[in-house]
Amino acid sequence: MAYEWFLAEIVMKITVAGDPRIVVHQNLTLIRATSGGEAYEKAIELGKAGETHYDNPNGQAVQISFEGLSDLIPLYEELRDGAELTFRSKVVLSEKEIRSLVLTRDRLPVFLPPKRADGPDYASGEVIAEVERRFGVKRPEKDPRN
Repeated sequence: MAYEWFLAEIVMKITVAGDPRIVVHQNLTLIRATSGGEAYEKAIELGKAGETHYDNPNGQAVQISFEGLSDLIPLYEELRDGAELTFRSKVVLSEKEIRSLVLTRDRLPVFLPPKRADGPDYASGEVIAEVERRFGVKRPEKDPRN
């Protein structure tokens, strides 16, 4: 079966000079391709294209590097409203386990404020300075240990 669309999970490593912690982003990316091989090559190119380096607002060097793919799956249906893109299967032993998989509306990520994981500050100093200049707002101070 030939697929037209794939989902690639691209793993990016973010390091900040002077901070031993490492931030990892797993970016779920839509890929249009006629084969798994083509999708793989495109995903690799996208990952490599995402590599960059810059200074954060504190002047620390930030390095973003492509580490590889953690998933690459074909989408089973044509992209349209209501299409089943992929699925996961698991065997459970109780109704309670099933209920634990289901979130109420107020706990779904789309309804929650964006949350940045604790860790090193990997924001671009250049971008933050431009936003502050353009909108006249200051970025809140953050505990340097987080």
